[in-house]
Amino acid sequence: EVQLVESGGGLVQPGGSLRLSCEASGFTFSSSAMSWVRQAPGKELERVSVITSLGAGIRYADSVKGRFTISRDNAKNTLYLQMNNLKPEDTAIYYCTKGVVNWGQGTQVTVSS
Repeated sequence: EVQLVESGGGLVQPGGSLRLSCEASGFTFSSSAMSWVRQAPGKELERVSVITSLGAGIRYADSVKGRFTISRDNAKNTLYLQMNNLKPEDTAIYYCTKGVVNWGQGTQVTVSS
């Protein structure tokens, strides 16, 4: 059974940083591309970033380029999202996903003063 467990969300002031983690199990993590997707209140889902299985290919949404960094540690079966210079519009639930079928439970990120 595929399991994805996110952590690291919280309340942060504008300009602050957070690091999200996603612990994966139940599949061959090192063979799977992974993504971070977010859902803001009243807005459509947005794929924030995607990383290929060995980390050679990475893409970001324009809204987070230059501020967010996706990475992975295949030895630890863990996906990361380093978020810097956070803005109020980054407030959302952040999900770790494997393809379109497997999602974690999400972690809330709130950016507010």
